[in-house]
Amino acid sequence: MAQSVLIAADKFKGTLTAVQVAERVTAGLRRIVPHLQVEALPVADGGDGTVDAAVAAGFERRELRVAGPLGDEVTAAFALRGDTAVVEMAEASGLQRLPAGVFAPLTSSTYGSGELLRAALDAGARTIVFGVGGSATTDGGAGMLTALGARFLDADGEPVAPGGGTLGALASADLSGLDPRLASVELVLASDVDNPLTGPKGAPAVYGPQKGASPDDVEALDAALAHYAQVLEDAVGPQAAEYAAAPGAGAAGGIGYGALLIGARFRPGIEVMLDVLGFAPALDRADLVITGEGSLDEQTLHGKAPAGVAAAARAADKEVVAVCGRLALPPEALGRAGIRRAYPLTEVEPDVAKCIADAGPILERVAEQIARDFLT
Repeated sequence: MAQSVLIAADKFKGTLTAVQVAERVTAGLRRIVPHLQVEALPVADGGDGTVDAAVAAGFERRELRVAGPLGDEVTAAFALRGDTAVVEMAEASGLQRLPAGVFAPLTSSTYGSGELLRAALDAGARTIVFGVGGSATTDGGAGMLTALGARFLDADGEPVAPGGGTLGALASADLSGLDPRLASVELVLASDVDNPLTGPKGAPAVYGPQKGASPDDVEALDAALAHYAQVLEDAVGPQAAEYAAAPGAGAAGGIGYGALLIGARFRPGIEVMLDVLGFAPALDRADLVITGEGSLDEQTLHGKAPAGVAAAARAADKEVVAVCGRLALPPEALGRAGIRRAYPLTEVEPDVAKCIADAGPILERVAEQIARDFLT
């Protein structure tokens, strides 16, 4: 029987943070095995919750005022430990920064994300993990690049207005004013999506509708981003077109493209975060690993946190079980991913509305069942 448990779960979106998931699972396990050795390592895959996961792992939280997606100021945070910073674009430019019920697919900007990157440079970061996901924006990273010193001008020599919708009016791009410190840092683009910038699998087509883009908006944004990449090719050379087609360019409304332009290296978000959070030594200490997220479904298998945790644990010959709000994967798919068994909240409480309202206490009961099945 397992004597030491590692809880490495992501958030249950909209109900529990990754830290709260770990706390509830720990409480449930210890109700059955009071003196169980439990280590909590909340994880994230680069999307919203990434800074919180880093802080839970011992990074320092740094807060500052930056531009939100609509230009109004918001308080955003990044995480710092030594000379490594974790910057989460959703902190500044995420959907959660929009007023309730408001979408702005054509005008929302990543300027605040650039301000966060600049703050990480100011704090002395030499390695920046840039987690992208959960964005409100589809501006190809133009706002971010502007905050870092680039200039995007229309035919009259005036700066184009914020947002992806205005990039069709772009006449010239000047990247010569970019912050020179960018050349000497290691910038890692951490994302769980590998879409290109434009086209049928590009940022506007695949993710635009989630941000309120109508079919006409999607068409306009795709054309504007294609034009943006063409203007950048004129400004910086053929690598601008190569980056537009590269995996991860379409991440977070194309901010991945902007990051690649300033020298970022694309890596799957969960792989990067497991390295940064110190997952390998924690895994060595564990007999059983508990991972999870709100919905275990087909998307989970494509680079989401539980799949990354399970793959690493399986490579180390450790047993893995998962907790989730909702389970939409058959046992065979779980097995192939390295997950022995999944425990959805709906197994304890079939009423989904109650599961959402009482996620914490129900998760504790799920953890009690895991303890009975694997620890006694």
